[in-house]
Amino acid sequence: MTSRLLATALSLSLLAAYPTATAKTPVATGTGGAVATISDQASQAAMAILNKGGNAVDAAVAAAATLGVTDPFSCGIGGGGFMMVYLARDKRVITIDHRETAPAAATPSLFLSNGREIDFETAVASGASVGVPGTVRGWHEALARYGTMSFKDVLAPAIGVATRGFPVSETFSHLTAQNETKFRRFASTSALYLKGGKALPPGHVLKNPGMAKAYREIAAKGYRAFYSGPMARAIVGAVNTPPVASGVKVRGGAITMADLANYESRIRLPVRTTYRGYEIYGMGLPGSGGIAIGEALNILEGFNLKALPRASAEHLYLEASRLSFADRNAYAGDPEYVDVPVAGLLSKDYAARRRAQVSMERALGKTGPGDPYPFQDDASVPLRPQAARLLAESAHTTHLTVSDKQGNIVAYTFTIESWGGSGITVPGYGFILNNQLTDFDFSGPHPNVPEAGKRPRSSMAPTIALRDGKPAFTLGSPGGSTIITTVLQTIVNHVDFGMPMDRALNAPRMSQRNDTITDIEPGFAGTLQAKGLERIGHKFNPVPEEIGAANAIAFHADGTVTAVSEARRHGVGSALVQKPAR
Repeated sequence: MTSRLLATALSLSLLAAYPTATAKTPVATGTGGAVATISDQASQAAMAILNKGGNAVDAAVAAAATLGVTDPFSCGIGGGGFMMVYLARDKRVITIDHRETAPAAATPSLFLSNGREIDFETAVASGASVGVPGTVRGWHEALARYGTMSFKDVLAPAIGVATRGFPVSETFSHLTAQNETKFRRFASTSALYLKGGKALPPGHVLKNPGMAKAYREIAAKGYRAFYSGPMARAIVGAVNTPPVASGVKVRGGAITMADLANYESRIRLPVRTTYRGYEIYGMGLPGSGGIAIGEALNILEGFNLKALPRASAEHLYLEASRLSFADRNAYAGDPEYVDVPVAGLLSKDYAARRRAQVSMERALGKTGPGDPYPFQDDASVPLRPQAARLLAESAHTTHLTVSDKQGNIVAYTFTIESWGGSGITVPGYGFILNNQLTDFDFSGPHPNVPEAGKRPRSSMAPTIALRDGKPAFTLGSPGGSTIITTVLQTIVNHVDFGMPMDRALNAPRMSQRNDTITDIEPGFAGTLQAKGLERIGHKFNPVPEEIGAANAIAFHADGTVTAVSEARRHGVGSALVQKPAR
């Protein structure tokens, strides 16, 4: 990678010249760098960095920081994430785990009261749900190890958007309205995001001087500005004594200054499997998405999906997803706390064993986990945990993807968990704190119960695929546990059904997560396809809703790239390339 650029003039020029939002285009093909996000301001921020000579890592952080302004209820510096980076010069994939951690005071009874699990929504809207944020430390590691620019450079576009403001979209307003009750509980949040206790209307120009201040402090002092000093004290105060509205009571947390100062991100190896000639790289633990997708693909590889009727192929997709989720729910957790049989779960022989359970004539229904331990080189006698129920998991995350002209790629999923996280905005700094600790299982025994310093299991699944040693595509999505099925179904659409990436990404989605019902999108119920699947035992959620909001880049043999975002979901995404094809 190129040497670090130090010119202060770059930051000033980006802040002054950063373009405002334009009409979003969800598909763009051309040469040079490319970006796909759900926000045009974020995509423009990444493109501004690429055009100034930054690489994909620099551009990804710029886009992520801007998303923290324009999509503050799904992501931001109050949360954490998983960044996957393909280094073109070295031809290798690395991952940066900056998932939130439980504070040192956390115990397995964190969400128990008198021995019983507390109400999930009560747990969410509280300081007790807040994990130690990892996003800023993750950005620092990415820039210091693999970037070419400084925080001052890459945060400039986001500072500009936060300072000037941006028009609230219909999607932003609608989703805010759905969460007015939570936001009204916290004075700092309602003052910024509500007007008269109601959601800001579409077209309202929302400025966030507090977030601009936070970014300026990080730009000036680096990641330590977040993890020590005034900003850290503000975070600790907001968690432990939440800034509630008059008459409101919520549970406080127990984060300390030491928890923040001691936070570390992790550089981890990705998980890898092969599928029909592709090398599929995913995020490893504590991310469960890469493992679950890999296992499902291994199961599907034993079927010739192209030769089957579409309904039969989709039946197999649902069954493979069901089986991989049964295993994911039973075994996945923080690898620093539990032994997880990753090699067994990704074994082709284990996939064959699981594949044998699939019938073409009848859906399995909710099923138990398999036993992957005999399929890995492990002579110990490990704990074989019991299957756990699938807890509620936020669908409000965000994913972005960036590539540069040198061939480097970033696939980045980050989040504050639920829509609006814990609901707590840090006073004076304008960012919302996560509720990531509710991703733990509330009671055990289970690999994913809360413990001091532990990272909760995640479904985030940034994915990079190579073919013949060269990048083929990169893909990811928000959506809680539906992230896994969104990425899996898009891969099947693209690889097995031969759909171009834009069609593969925009096709109707179904999500089966080892439950009695399969989630579907509007318009599917009652179709011939739905009736065919119902005849062999599939049952569908009677309340359809949007699934995921994916972003992808496809790399073509002629050297061109196609950036793809959603054409309909979540208010239409934004895809840009440096040199559009004529």
